[in-house]
Amino acid sequence: MSPRGWAVFTLAVLVTAGLLTVALLVPGSRPPAPRADQLAALRELPVEQVERAREFRAALRPGSWAALAVGLLVALLLGLTPLGARLVELAGRPFGGHWTAQALAGGLAVVLLADLVTLPFAAWRQAVLTRYGMSTNGWGGWTVDLLKSYALSAVVGAVALLGFYTVLRLAPRWWWAFGAAGAAGLVLLLSFVLPVLVEPVFNRFTPMEPGPLRTEVMDLAARDGVPVRDVLVADASRRTRAVNAYVSGFGPTRRIVVYDTLLREATPQEVTSVVAHELAHAKHRDVLVGTVTGALGAAAAVIALYLLGSWGGLLRLAGVDSIRDPRAFGLLVALVALVGVVSTPVQAMLSRRVEARADAHAMALTGDPATFEAMQRRLAGANLADPDPPRWEYLYSASHPSTVERMAAARAHARETGR
Repeated sequence: MSPRGWAVFTLAVLVTAGLLTVALLVPGSRPPAPRADQLAALRELPVEQVERAREFRAALRPGSWAALAVGLLVALLLGLTPLGARLVELAGRPFGGHWTAQALAGGLAVVLLADLVTLPFAAWRQAVLTRYGMSTNGWGGWTVDLLKSYALSAVVGAVALLGFYTVLRLAPRWWWAFGAAGAAGLVLLLSFVLPVLVEPVFNRFTPMEPGPLRTEVMDLAARDGVPVRDVLVADASRRTRAVNAYVSGFGPTRRIVVYDTLLREATPQEVTSVVAHELAHAKHRDVLVGTVTGALGAAAAVIALYLLGSWGGLLRLAGVDSIRDPRAFGLLVALVALVGVVSTPVQAMLSRRVEARADAHAMALTGDPATFEAMQRRLAGANLADPDPPRWEYLYSASHPSTVERMAAARAHARETGR
């Protein structure tokens, strides 16, 4: 069988494996959250809180959607016209025009340009967050965080670009196989090292002080059968007033992370309820499932790019002769951007199902749906979340059930269990 035939076969295997992973490990349905209960919950929320949250989200919405549209437009211009190839060539010229210079300088130039055109919308978002009191970071801190993000992206991007185009040069017929393995390996590696190496770049983490809350959290994890290395407090308050918690890492690196804002805003019982939700993700291996599906998706994407790379029409649009040419990097970015826009609703739907399962698990673990519902009210108020967002926006991008859905689920759970 030819390399192309093997590529088609491998792609089919990867897609099948991904679909089976999702079918077996992602819930096929969600716990009940009757609409009548949702509307009742909405009516019980303070009118001022709901109006302010909707004003806040309405202020964010134009910048968010404009950033998506402009980012996609720029990606298509760089990939489906010769502009991307010229940019890569120009960026590599000061360094001798060698393929390594085009791959590194040119590739990073394309990514940086795509980021810069959406920078005004990121600034818009920061301005809205500041105006509504959600950001405590200030413009100086925001700029520092932005530069840190660019620096980290440049390092990871440089390694990925150099590795990718080196494989293309060394194995011109079978590069898709090595590239797919490398992309999957990179996703797995980042999942392990990000909690340990990258998270501390943006936040300070300190062990939660010994006391009843820490003891309760560790006991809860033990009762749930989830080994946890430590309970850490993140200094989120220096950036935001939002409240949150999460479980990070795998195995020996797994730790429960609680925002300091959550400790200030919520009661100990509500903190425990939030932690129980996060433990559910570890219990059901949601992070691992996401990592595996991400690795499979990355590998499949590399092979799909290889197969699309032989399409002469696309190459002519991009002004290149081969997908192996570093000047074709803009075309790769355009294809990835298109896939991202199309796949977002599917990813959001699957995420909502996983989050709804975690909600049900949290209520079963704590045996306290009333506190869970109270915590959802508090989260909505502290985070200025629209409790019942527009349906079109919800279906396209919402990664969690809405506030009223979660409150309704708590009421349904209470009726079912008699609590």
